[in-house]
Amino acid sequence: MAARRRAGRHSSSGAPSQDRRLWAPWRAAYLRASAAKSAGGCIFCFGKLSARERRRRLVLYTDPLALVMLNLYPYNNGHLLIAPRRHLASPEQLDPRERALLGDLIARAVAGMRPLLNPAGFNLGANLGLAAGAGFAGHMHWHVVPRWEGDTNFMPVLSSTRVLSQHLEASFDLLSPIFKTTALSVS
Repeated sequence: MAARRRAGRHSSSGAPSQDRRLWAPWRAAYLRASAAKSAGGCIFCFGKLSARERRRRLVLYTDPLALVMLNLYPYNNGHLLIAPRRHLASPEQLDPRERALLGDLIARAVAGMRPLLNPAGFNLGANLGLAAGAGFAGHMHWHVVPRWEGDTNFMPVLSSTRVLSQHLEASFDLLSPIFKTTALSVS
């Protein structure tokens, strides 16, 4: 029996077999979304949403110039995406009001998440273009990712799997008030 187990895990040369599988059925939703995206869909381009649809799409804030939403495939709890409403690929295409509002939303996100999530720090950044890792290269957006000491572990390295301690709906409920308290105005 032990010989049979070993034979399944190693090749005749003694090297590990390449036929191991880690099942991740949650990736099916990602693949469907990727197919829709390649067919022309953009997660940031939408019209007016009902409260129910905003919750389903994890949209925390929207106005005529910008939006804030939770990342459906987050690196950590509270991973936000902040984008202009216009479908633009790069920040130099933004007008001054959009740039100012996006900056205000990023600052509000960081200030609001500090007391609610108590992170040790934040990653802020944008991936511009496919070569830089942009999932939606045609619509620029900022990532705001809370970080904690020791929040990385072996799971992403060994199995491309992230361990999150909070459900997205709970994150939505917790973070929604950050963007409801006052209307942002940029002149």
